[in-house]
Amino acid sequence: MNTPPALSISNLEVSYGEIHAVRGISLEVPAGGFVALIGANGAGKSSTLRAIAGELPARGTVFFEGRSIDPLPSEQRVRLGLNLVPEGRSIFGNLTVLENLKLGAWNTRDSKVFKQDLARMYHLFPRLEERAKQVAGTLSGGEHQMLAVARALMTHPRLLLLDEPSMGLSPILVQEIFKILRAIHAEGISILLVEQNANLALRHADHAYLLELGQITLSGSGAELLAHPKIRDGYLGK
Repeated sequence: MNTPPALSISNLEVSYGEIHAVRGISLEVPAGGFVALIGANGAGKSSTLRAIAGELPARGTVFFEGRSIDPLPSEQRVRLGLNLVPEGRSIFGNLTVLENLKLGAWNTRDSKVFKQDLARMYHLFPRLEERAKQVAGTLSGGEHQMLAVARALMTHPRLLLLDEPSMGLSPILVQEIFKILRAIHAEGISILLVEQNANLALRHADHAYLLELGQITLSGSGAELLAHPKIRDGYLGK
């Protein structure tokens, strides 16, 4: 029996009044896949992720692991195993690192499982263990991103949607974040990544899509898009 894709969307449309941000796109994330969605600012990338997560009203169909999730609100999508780490991270700055992680575990009732999950987060993100009692609003930008990803992982996702995880970070921290993403992916978690750093995204992705003005104009393996003249000229610089 064939394993259904982690995510399959067809003819997805998102509008803000008269503005059509996403214009009938279709894409797929295979089970265990690492897929990148690249494009310029305003192309509709974040709107796509928010629609998949159930945070924006949309037309079209969204299937998660072979099941239609169109009628489901965002919290039920999280319960099924789909979680979004939004642009801007959206951590609770007045709470400690540990309290943020506890909020991520809202659906975990077993204290033993929670302790195991917390130990796993501290293994993936040693800096968070060092700052467990620190108020999250005082963390650095890179630590904010680590906390946002760790909090999402506390929900036990099988598909992780990531919106611009490298935004505002130094090159060293960007490399560290992507190293962590590869480790997460190696555990079997599927990833759909929206990323401004096209070069880095395509080097890590198994498959990728180019989104322009709300429409997918190019797709292929990460290596194929990395070598494509349109990508080289328009998104990678010289």
